[in-house]
Amino acid sequence: MQKVWVLILMIATFQTVFSQDTISISKTELEQKILDNNFQIKMAQKEAELADAELLGTRAMYLPNINASYTFSNTNNPLYAFGSKLNQERITMTDFNPDNLNSPKSISNFATKLEIQQPIINMDAVYQKKAGQIKSEVLKIKTERTKEYVQFELKKAYMTLQMAYKMVETLENARTTTLANKKVIDNYYKNGIIQKSEVLYMDVRLKEIENQIHFAKSNVKNASDYLYFLFDEDYQNKVLKPTESLEYQESIVENNPTLNINRKDLQAYQKSLEAYDLMIKSSKAKFLPKLNAFGSFEMYDNKIAQFDANGYLAGIQLSWNVFDGLKAKSEQEKYKAELSKTQTEIQQYQKQSELELNKISRQVQDDQNKVNLTKLAWEQSKEAYRIRKNRYDQGLEKSADLLTSETQMSQKELEHIQAIFEYNTALEYYNFLKN
Repeated sequence: MQKVWVLILMIATFQTVFSQDTISISKTELEQKILDNNFQIKMAQKEAELADAELLGTRAMYLPNINASYTFSNTNNPLYAFGSKLNQERITMTDFNPDNLNSPKSISNFATKLEIQQPIINMDAVYQKKAGQIKSEVLKIKTERTKEYVQFELKKAYMTLQMAYKMVETLENARTTTLANKKVIDNYYKNGIIQKSEVLYMDVRLKEIENQIHFAKSNVKNASDYLYFLFDEDYQNKVLKPTESLEYQESIVENNPTLNINRKDLQAYQKSLEAYDLMIKSSKAKFLPKLNAFGSFEMYDNKIAQFDANGYLAGIQLSWNVFDGLKAKSEQEKYKAELSKTQTEIQQYQKQSELELNKISRQVQDDQNKVNLTKLAWEQSKEAYRIRKNRYDQGLEKSADLLTSETQMSQKELEHIQAIFEYNTALEYYNFLKN
């Protein structure tokens, strides 16, 4: 008795550990989850944030640069010794004695210094800032396109889950039908009406259906796990179930669709050209004069933490780089080459996008025809099975023929489900490429 209770406990524990919670969820709920948690969207947003952070560095073109320092030095160098004493305002007549000038005693100097540099006009930095702003805008546009792609990926994954459940349902119905037929065949065999081989054929068919159901349920779990991955949640011991079933989404597509030049990925590509133009202008602007202000306030003493002497310096500097060893020229050529390369990439990308759009347009139409043909084949196979079933019940058909007809009917229904999935997926991809 004790062993029986141990066995029951082990079975209960096994069922608890390996049981799965089925969670019903709609496509709308998934869309909200995925926008908040998807890895691809997060990475795209982080890239945009990184560009914004880099853009903060361009504030140096109009904000001052301020440095403060406190320095101790000790020297007997004639020039530095006299200068330090002069800064400390301790020069006397004896300091002009040639002996004291040439061989001064060592002197300590504590210097406190506050420096400020204020940019006024630096055109190269102005163009760099504008280029950084363009880069930030481009990455924000790419983030929006990433969201659109992830939404398409979600719809495709959700339809995969719908198809998997639909196939499980279809196969379970086929099993019910086959079991009903098996019951009749078993009864015929007991009465000696049919041979053992026909019973075995039915058993083989049942095993085949059971294997297909097992495979279909694995597909349900795989599709569910992928959806959990898309919105970054733990999928252990959980399986999603769609609240909507897979349905045919009939729609009309253009025969020769035109590429939308305002599509976000194309917008991002075109806008990136502006950034290269600005970087070229920035390289050229390095030869323009720069206007900057500067100033400093200094305090000196020969004792620590004493500030008996002070002075200031202020001014404005106009400077320009006459020749930099062709460094700026090299930068210009580099940016021009990158601009030309990007223009070529855009042309190639647009051509590829046009080809892909036209291809998916034709595929949608082909899949639509496939849906209609598989539906017709399924309906015909159902009618053929009904006729054979009636004839079989009257003893006019062999069980092998009935089994073949039932198998074909189930197969045609599965093909129709697959055709609907392929059509719906192609239609969603068409809409993604078109918009």
